[in-house]
Amino acid sequence: MFYVKEKISDSMEVSVEINDENVFCICPSCGCEVNVDLSEVFADGEGDLYSTSIYCSECSKEIKPNCGCK
Repeated sequence: MFYVKEKISDSMEVSVEINDENVFCICPSCGCEVNVDLSEVFADGEGDLYSTSIYCSECSKEIKPNCGCK
C-alpha cells in the first residue's frame, strides 16, 4: 500500500491511501481537475511525478490533431 502523509499540526497527522480513485492533477491548459490512474502514467516506464503533465479529455482532443500522433 502506498499513501501520502501530511502533518496538519504538531499533534495531528493524516495518512491517505493512494488508489486509482483519489489521485488528481490540474490540466495545464484549462486548469480543471483531472483524475489520474498512476498505473497508466508509469506503464511505459518513463513517467515521473515531477515532469509529467496530464491534460483533461477536452484539451487532449484539441491538442491531439496538432501533435502528429495517432
